Amino acid sequence: MKTKILFIVFICSLIITGQKKEAPHSFPGMTCKTCHICDIPTKENPCVRPCPRDKMIQINQTPKDAPSVIKIDKLNSQSKVYTPVIFTHRLHSEMSGMSGGCKMCHHYNPPGEVIGCSECHELVRKRVDISKPDLKGAYHRLCMDCHRSWSGSTDCISCHKLNGENKSISEKQISDSAAKKVHPKLITPKTIKFNTPKAPVATLIFNHSEHIDLFGIECQKCHSNETCDKCHAKNKTAASEKTQEQKHPVCYKCHDTKSKENCSSCHSESKAGFDHKTVTGFDNSRFHSKLPCIRCHTEKGKFTGLNNQCVNCHGIWTQQNFKHKLTGVILDENHSLLECTDCHQEKNYSKPVCKNCHDDKSYPQAVPGKLINKN
Repeated sequence: MKTKILFIVFICSLIITGQKKEAPHSFPGMTCKTCHICDIPTKENPCVRPCPRDKMIQINQTPKDAPSVIKIDKLNSQSKVYTPVIFTHRLHSEMSGMSGGCKMCHHYNPPGEVIGCSECHELVRKRVDISKPDLKGAYHRLCMDCHRSWSGSTDCISCHKLNGENKSISEKQISDSAAKKVHPKLITPKTIKFNTPKAPVATLIFNHSEHIDLFGIECQKCHSNETCDKCHAKNKTAASEKTQEQKHPVCYKCHDTKSKENCSSCHSESKAGFDHKTVTGFDNSRFHSKLPCIRCHTEKGKFTGLNNQCVNCHGIWTQQNFKHKLTGVILDENHSLLECTDCHQEKNYSKPVCKNCHDDKSYPQAVPGKLINKN
């Protein structure tokens, strides 16, 4: 009897193994326990943890990599009224760059894959899980907000063509016509002038290109909550009007906008660009000006709170491991044997102090050696 039971178990294990397929949402280092609390999750009782998908989203495609048009016809078996939708995918993906990027629509994507809506949203409208709409609801949720704010209308025929309408025009002609639609190239402004009448200074000059080129900030970092109506709304004045509380959150991801003492750092009529010494107190003009920001600011998007002591990056300097001529001065024999801290007190290497040994000398009027061209 025992042998028979073992045989049955063995056969069952073979069947299960044979049916086992790689999970469609597999991820390196991910197991069932990553998402599911119980050992045997089911459709009725998935026992799902709070979803970690935001940390797993990886979409590195550009609009040029995406298909130009997509034929949406999965719901056509349910409709006898409308023809399939010819969706201008590339055009929409170009526009999404001003909001949330691809993940606005493709909000779950393992590496190397782009998951379509129908992978997760069911075709049949069962209304069992109200937190996840069916496929038709998912499509409409994604489309209606933008179309309503832009055109003020969500008429079905704005996306769907009626069956039997324009029979003379073939589906290929519609598709070819849609493929030619591209979003005009956005011209990145160098600076933007904002009127801020309630601020201490009524003007704000925003160095837009500097934030992109120097700090490497992506468009979505600031424009994540914008929609098409910023440019295309019928009532542009109403669309652009925002309160101070609505405007500042975009900036306080990097700047302290809650303290009134910091207002002048942004609200200024000056068009001067970013000066590292003025803003941070650390003069990087002599030895660090040619370094990319990421050499010191290794955490992307974070520029504050960095320890500016030299030892933080360079370790402890001694007479043996530091070549003083790199500073532009070759020390004479009277100074070459001194400890670094004799001239550079409190780890301040920007300017040496002479008063510990000399009452009548100071730098740079007196040089402790020979000046050279360090270039």
